Amino acid sequence: MTHQHWRLDYFSDLAMLTLDVAGQSANVLSQEVLNELGHILSEIDTKPLQGVIIRSGKTNGFIAGADVREFVAINDTARAAELAQLGQHVFSLIAGLPFPSVAVIHGFCLGGGLELALACTYRIAREDSVTRLGLPEVRLGIHPGFAGTVRLPPLVGELPALDLMLTGRTVSARDARRLGLIDEIAPERHLQHAAESLLKRHAPRHRAPWYHRLPGWKPLRPLIVRLLTPRVRRKAHPDQYPAPWRILELWRNRATEEQEAQSLGELLVSRTSRNLVHVFLLGEELKRRGKARPHGIEHVHVIGAGVMGADIAIWAARQGFRVSLQDQNAEILARAVKKAHAFFKSKLRDPRAVQEAMDRFIPDLDGQGLARADLVIEAIVEKIEPKRELFHGVEQKVRPQTLLATNTSSIPLEVIGQALKDPSRLVGLHFFNPVAKMQLVEIVRGAQTAEPALERARAFTGAIERLPLDVKSSPGFLVNRILMPYLIEAVKLVEEGVNIVTIDRAATEFGMPMGPIALADTVGLDICLSVAQELSEPLHMDVPENLRRLVAEGHLGRKSGRGFYAYDSRGRRQQSGPDKAPASEVPVTERLILRLLNEAMACLREGVVTDADAVDAGMVYGTGFAPFLGGPVRYIESLGETGISHSLARLAQEYGARFAPDPGWSQPDLLARRPQPPN
Repeated sequence: MTHQHWRLDYFSDLAMLTLDVAGQSANVLSQEVLNELGHILSEIDTKPLQGVIIRSGKTNGFIAGADVREFVAINDTARAAELAQLGQHVFSLIAGLPFPSVAVIHGFCLGGGLELALACTYRIAREDSVTRLGLPEVRLGIHPGFAGTVRLPPLVGELPALDLMLTGRTVSARDARRLGLIDEIAPERHLQHAAESLLKRHAPRHRAPWYHRLPGWKPLRPLIVRLLTPRVRRKAHPDQYPAPWRILELWRNRATEEQEAQSLGELLVSRTSRNLVHVFLLGEELKRRGKARPHGIEHVHVIGAGVMGADIAIWAARQGFRVSLQDQNAEILARAVKKAHAFFKSKLRDPRAVQEAMDRFIPDLDGQGLARADLVIEAIVEKIEPKRELFHGVEQKVRPQTLLATNTSSIPLEVIGQALKDPSRLVGLHFFNPVAKMQLVEIVRGAQTAEPALERARAFTGAIERLPLDVKSSPGFLVNRILMPYLIEAVKLVEEGVNIVTIDRAATEFGMPMGPIALADTVGLDICLSVAQELSEPLHMDVPENLRRLVAEGHLGRKSGRGFYAYDSRGRRQQSGPDKAPASEVPVTERLILRLLNEAMACLREGVVTDADAVDAGMVYGTGFAPFLGGPVRYIESLGETGISHSLARLAQEYGARFAPDPGWSQPDLLARRPQPPN
């Protein structure tokens, strides 16, 4: 019998099942793939075999999980539960085979892929820095649904299992071996032999030691849940992110597979899960765009070794590029080298890998790397004239094919490009701070930027494992333009006497990862002021005097020890008043969020981005805008444009013209714009 996705081979007294999902770059478990596997397992169940090896035919990994795109079409709880039950049934066939099974894992082994491996008797993983295992379902607003919540705790222990499921974090092959998640690790050339040997040895199944199973003792489970509740609440409010709370409930009650499936069905059709799936698919589309073309970049030259320049250079070197970092100040360069070594040591661990990364990271006081650079990234002070002067000199030293990029956060490319003879090769590569954590990079196209330059910029961004988002060159681009009115409104609330804790708490209770006042302090009040001044004229936005005064007094936020908040020598915020912020009669949340939504609509109307999904992607991946809401546009759609427009008009009467509804609210077709499917 011919199969579309699975290949069944026999050798000696063993069977080998290889998954190579047709038409997909990565293996995912669609209903079709699961059904096909079920038929094959029924076929081999009756054969006199000594074991079966399950492996991937894709070079990039084992199995990435369930096919998330199928989630979008499921609208009712019963249908969602049936999907979980299908996976549970097929995996029970693996667990019930009359001979042992082994999953041979390389690359990613995530979600349903790991649950398949858990159903096997044994698991072997390739020994390298690429292989990662985990159950990230919680990030989609759900929990494991193919019996993962049942099979994982006895294998690795109760608390390690809860940690993996609640955080959605992934672990390396070595860490997985220490946890007991996999039985053996082996280099690529020995994987097959190790799998065969393990099957023929008939080793007993791994089980967590008794002291790791002890927290699952029935009298202790309620206590464990009480102890974990504050930690979970800090990360996930139950009304916004119910999945972690369901995981605790399932664990406390020792839920069956049937109960797991029913719970998954309820979560999968919830508002939170639908919005998180929306955000996930937006990220996947940006990844696809970053892999669509070759970039031809080997050597990156970064100019400016301050915080952003150093971090960009360090990240690029971490991803395998040869990087020269230029600065006219030798002391600043020395600090960047020290920072790079600490970063590589913490992330790479292996001394040889750390040394190789340091060899790729080249401090360059005199700018000698310019002559060899394939890409030059400018990350100097956010002022027009210094940038123009720099690019005028750089253009004369680099090769004609070298891509030129600026990390400007707000200055239009047309202004910077006036210094160039050939502005067609100038693009914006706007990274967000901290570079190692923020996934988004705005790819800024100027009026004269050539498409091949943009394609290379997108491809480079994808190569350093970041998400490229196309934006038009305009004041503030997308993310800073939408964010700045929100931050400025927060400062105006402070000027009106509203407590800063009240303001920040209103934002975090809405779902923001950090309050706007704390965010301004973290970014740096001098940077906020610079961007606000740059945007004040084009956006007709007043810069609060309070912000000017703090910067003039040298209170720049966390980095100076004082901004709106005070900080200790280690940058930790000091208690600045009562733990409970006083209530305010001012509509704090409404004022903050409606300023943001109004500016998002203006960006859509002006074509800063081409479609509504780009706004959601930019604000979620660039600022952490409440992911459970799906992004600003998704939130607008849930509330209704008319209601928001009326609320803005009411606030405009009470607080001034800055709340005047953007003309885009009367153009409902703007929200309907969606990206065209790829050819």
